[in-house]
Amino acid sequence: MQLSLAHTSKEIEAKLTITGSKSETNRLLLLQALYPELQIGNRSNSDDSVAMQRALNSTDEIKDIHHAGTAMRFLTAYFATKLNSEIILTGSQRMQERPIALLVDALRSLGAEITYTNEEGYPPLKIIGKNLEGGTVRLPANISSQYISALLLIAPRLKNGLQLELEGEITSLPYIKMTLALLERVGISTRFEGKTITIPHQAEIKNTSQTVESDWSSASYWFSAVALADKGQVKLSNYREDSLQGDAVLCEIYEKLGVESYFDGTQLVLQKKEGARLPEVLALDLVEAPDIAQTIAVTCYGLGVACHLTGLHTLKIKETDRLLALEKELTKLGASITVDEKSLQLASDQNFHADQSIDTYHDHRMAMAFAPLALKLSLRINDAGVVSKSYPSFWDDMQLAGYQLSEK
Repeated sequence: MQLSLAHTSKEIEAKLTITGSKSETNRLLLLQALYPELQIGNRSNSDDSVAMQRALNSTDEIKDIHHAGTAMRFLTAYFATKLNSEIILTGSQRMQERPIALLVDALRSLGAEITYTNEEGYPPLKIIGKNLEGGTVRLPANISSQYISALLLIAPRLKNGLQLELEGEITSLPYIKMTLALLERVGISTRFEGKTITIPHQAEIKNTSQTVESDWSSASYWFSAVALADKGQVKLSNYREDSLQGDAVLCEIYEKLGVESYFDGTQLVLQKKEGARLPEVLALDLVEAPDIAQTIAVTCYGLGVACHLTGLHTLKIKETDRLLALEKELTKLGASITVDEKSLQLASDQNFHADQSIDTYHDHRMAMAFAPLALKLSLRINDAGVVSKSYPSFWDDMQLAGYQLSEK
């Protein structure tokens, strides 16, 4: 599906309900599989969370999680501990190109029985569930936090618990802290000292009801829309000032791009600041919040603000190579942009080439990061249905905010 986007008023006003965080939901779904008494409210309706729920509930031997990277990592760990189960865990072609050897090796060191059915180091995986003893595991600290979180989530069900020793510089720390905080919220004790995380065996949980906070990554597109509008206010539901999500740093970042944000109870209010003075260059290290890099880069392009974003090495192995995808699509629009393995530089002297078709590369964030730009210039989004991966109601919400959409 291709969508044409425009916005005639250049002003935006909306009150929206955002789906629950898929990061929190998928962590809690795994804990629910380990502790069935756990009840989850405001869970995400994203493709990723639906795929994970389906794989956990299905009796099929082949578990196909499609593009859901979080589900691939978390379910690898879970099914390794599920006694007497024997499954094949697979996904889309892109998923079969995303490495998983570090997690598999860590689980094997705990006694897991996992083999590769195709290429060594990559899905699909054959997993025979066993009672794992637990113990000590060492992992590089600069790998995807999903590998680390997958191990932490199964830790309390291991006979001897888990001591995870991280080696080197820790990246994506907020996601590790999110996992530990959710474990604590259900009543599982954790200890994080230096670079060592210790979680003992625990047969039961104390708190059996959890409500998922709405997704901050999804909120990023509305921060962008308000920044790009001539005038605007957007109210978003179900957010917390004490958020566990690293992307809550959006409030601080977008303050520099002309967006005031504040809480009204559990409602997050985004307000365009009149006469805001924008920076000449926005320099950010996004090592702890890489998922909002695409949104920020596109916002800066639309505002004519130069940006230098670093800490982006994990974007190379996402649904697509997000750095190359950004470079291609922003260049198509007239931007002057360069990328390398872990950073992005965007110049301020932008041209605006309207009526371009933006390719999304099977990546939900590409579609949603570029969509707010319709406040500045008309454009088309190819494969627009890809947003269902994390934010199924995104296009409906765009219309509520005054964007004009037409399907081709």
